[in-house]
Amino acid sequence: MKIQLSTLHDIPRIMEIINDAKSLLKSMNIDQWQNGYPNKEQVENDISNKESYVILNENDTIVATTMFTTRKEPTYKKVIDGNWIQDESEPYGVIHRLAMSKNHRGKGISKFVFEQLHQQLKEKNIRSLKIDTHEDNKTMQALIKKMGYQYCGIIYTSYGAKRLAFEKIIN
Repeated sequence: MKIQLSTLHDIPRIMEIINDAKSLLKSMNIDQWQNGYPNKEQVENDISNKESYVILNENDTIVATTMFTTRKEPTYKKVIDGNWIQDESEPYGVIHRLAMSKNHRGKGISKFVFEQLHQQLKEKNIRSLKIDTHEDNKTMQALIKKMGYQYCGIIYTSYGAKRLAFEKIIN
């Protein structure tokens, strides 16, 4: 497998994967990603900011997508009922919009993505990676915890949705 920056050419496949994830979340009665987000415009913006990534399998087929940045996340300034591990003034990475193709779930791709992003942070001497997820998305919470992330509290998205916040200090 490999991870690389997305291009505009990748958008149809990225949206197919995101729509797979939306359907999965809906089938699990999780209202995450059920309000038109993420959408094509968001992906285009991520690509123009060089923050959209695709994951390719050994056949160079796109099997997953994510957004990754080292820019500060405005919604992470305020954590309710908790605190970040590392001071907010320090640089950190952020993962958003991680989604797998329905035919490639359960194959260790998410673990691969986290490991690759951890490595990118190490190369930039950034020690922290932060992520948030819906309180009902137990699958993502289990993955995050398995990858060594610690629960840090609650944040609210720019559109007012409650999310559980997690952080890992990269060694």
